[in-house]
Amino acid sequence: MPYLSKIALNPRRRQAVSLLASPHRMHAALLAGFAVQPVTERVLWRMESNDPHRAEILVLTESRPSWHHIIEEAGWPGADGGEPLIADYTPLLTRIARGKEFGFRLTANPVQSVTSPTKPSEQQHARLKAHAEQADTANRRPRGFRVPHRTAAHQLSWLLARAERHGFTIPEASVHPPAPGLSPEETTTAGPAVTIVSRDILRFNKRRDGPRVTLSTATFQGRLRVTDPDALRATLLGGIGPAKGYGQGLLTLAPVSTQAAVTRG
Repeated sequence: MPYLSKIALNPRRRQAVSLLASPHRMHAALLAGFAVQPVTERVLWRMESNDPHRAEILVLTESRPSWHHIIEEAGWPGADGGEPLIADYTPLLTRIARGKEFGFRLTANPVQSVTSPTKPSEQQHARLKAHAEQADTANRRPRGFRVPHRTAAHQLSWLLARAERHGFTIPEASVHPPAPGLSPEETTTAGPAVTIVSRDILRFNKRRDGPRVTLSTATFQGRLRVTDPDALRATLLGGIGPAKGYGQGLLTLAPVSTQAAVTRG
């Protein structure tokens, strides 16, 4: 039975600062919330809000977790509003039907695969060099490199190209009547009902002496229409795109009438 959790952190506590600064440490803290170790199930999570007063993390799990260790070290233990919320995710999954529309929110790591990066990182350069030094390299192409989409237009195209395979389409945005004094020709042409509400570049180390990880992220918000209920359910539970362990790929839905509450399951 899947569960959707919301965990509130106190950004003024030292441990909260440490977790919020590193998706690697955050992922490790979340995995510590399961009684059965090592954790083999898929755990999706997303930074839902992060301001000087309160940070919230959404987490989707296959089994019921316990977040008390995080609250004790990085939250407001015993305070009103400090307890984590854990809800059964099954009712949402059962409401998914072909043709139905939902509001959605997704933070993802849009990337493309290329064989020769224009500006390879240190790790990518080492891989290219090792491939070139192999005896049979002339007969084999190097394994592709994940290169981030850096512009908002490319990031949006990345999502639109993947929607159908994940069980949904993004319909056209609603066209409103022109404002008084404007003719229909002067109004903006409607496009897909989705927008990028934030973009970020995350940089962190897996270990103190480990390689530097850099992720380009985009948060999408909009409206989707279900085309394949089973595929969309699989997407909700499995995520979209790479870097899922680092807070990317969690798609959440809400009734279209409550678009502002798009993160509620």
